[in-house]
Amino acid sequence: MTKRFDAIVIGTGQAGPALAVRLAGAGRAVCIIEKGNFGGTCVNNGCTPTKTLVASAYAAHMARRAGEYGIDVKGGIAADMKRVKARKDEVVGKSVSGLEKWLRGTKGLTVMKGHARFTGAHSVAVGDEALEADLVFINVGGHPVKPVDMAEGDYLTNETIMDVDFVPEHLVVVGGSYIGLEFGQMYRRFGSKVTIVEKAPRLIAREDRDVSRTVEEILTDEGIDMRLEANCIKAKRNGERIDIGVECNDGAPLVSGSHVLFATGRAPLTADLGLDRAGIAVDARGFIPVDDGLETPVKGVYALGDCNGRGAFTHTSYNDYEIVADNLLSGANRKVTDRISIYGLFIDPPLGRVGMTMEQARQGGRKVLVGKRRMVNVSRAVERGESKGFMKVIVDAESRKLLGAAILGVTGDEVVHSLLDAMYAGTSADEIARGVRIHPTVSELLPTTLQELREPKDTDA
Repeated sequence: MTKRFDAIVIGTGQAGPALAVRLAGAGRAVCIIEKGNFGGTCVNNGCTPTKTLVASAYAAHMARRAGEYGIDVKGGIAADMKRVKARKDEVVGKSVSGLEKWLRGTKGLTVMKGHARFTGAHSVAVGDEALEADLVFINVGGHPVKPVDMAEGDYLTNETIMDVDFVPEHLVVVGGSYIGLEFGQMYRRFGSKVTIVEKAPRLIAREDRDVSRTVEEILTDEGIDMRLEANCIKAKRNGERIDIGVECNDGAPLVSGSHVLFATGRAPLTADLGLDRAGIAVDARGFIPVDDGLETPVKGVYALGDCNGRGAFTHTSYNDYEIVADNLLSGANRKVTDRISIYGLFIDPPLGRVGMTMEQARQGGRKVLVGKRRMVNVSRAVERGESKGFMKVIVDAESRKLLGAAILGVTGDEVVHSLLDAMYAGTSADEIARGVRIHPTVSELLPTTLQELREPKDTDA
């Protein structure tokens, strides 16, 4: 017998639970389905656990630097990874259990465990249970991509590394972007020797070159080895070691480590949803196509979060929920294309990025101005002894509106939000430059930076 609902939500990542609860609160009969742990990527093996681990690694790093601040620390500094993991597991466990309790306690919301597969455009099977609804929301997230053929157990991913409770002797990280850099710095601070292998000529190639260069300098200063332009990455087990063939232009053609972490991106978990039965065809990368309102080509079926290719972050997934819910329940006309790109790289110091890069602004044919300030000229950073990095703001020379910014430095992931607010409000660079901010903070130097706008140099991109 088929169970009828007003709405079915597949997945409990950042978009699904909030949407299900809001729909239930509006009087709709809703079913939410989860095949794994509640909370999706962010809670289980993304933001929540990694930032908890980053905090432990930061504590170890600052303990080693205590003497710079006039503080004596007796004995050596070592990471007890069993305790580090236990702390991470406790934080994650509270988040998972709290979310499940919230969902199961919501009136009008049915929670089901199992693997959901489409049997038609608006019908879903979960085991022997048949469900149908006029509205179906897909929030299934993604999975790690493995760049070479290796047996499971011979390599780590951003998911399986969550089970590690020891310090690897030599961790080789394949992938020089956000996931790889965060884990690379983290494990270096825990005590591992770390080598980062990247196919591109520079790290985080989507960023401007000055950001890439400075991030590389920051990590190299901490003792992390870099192997860039690794054009033909290979991997195989060699006894107790893992050999990574890199064939770089410089350096030995082989890196031998105790463990390898593949941090080469993630792909949407769409292959086993039975989407063809719903009349939905994914693109070449497995993403579900959606329009500006996040609706698929099948009316009443929506895709939210990592599986739609419109943003691979927790905050964009949650914003997907807000767009869909406001449009359906409040008669709004919100569009995903109205969203300004913003994200962070949570190494230390962090990178906060909003809007366009210099390269993107130039490709659009715009005449731009740039304001730039090194963190060594920011009092708060100097006083904290954390003065690596810089602030860069990109402005349209004609309209004087902000186009983008990169804040690579202490609290850069927080500072960047004031610029985001200004961009949404359409505030000009000149208006921001006249503002007064608290001293001593990092944010107080944003007006100063905008007072020193100039034509960009080659080193600004």
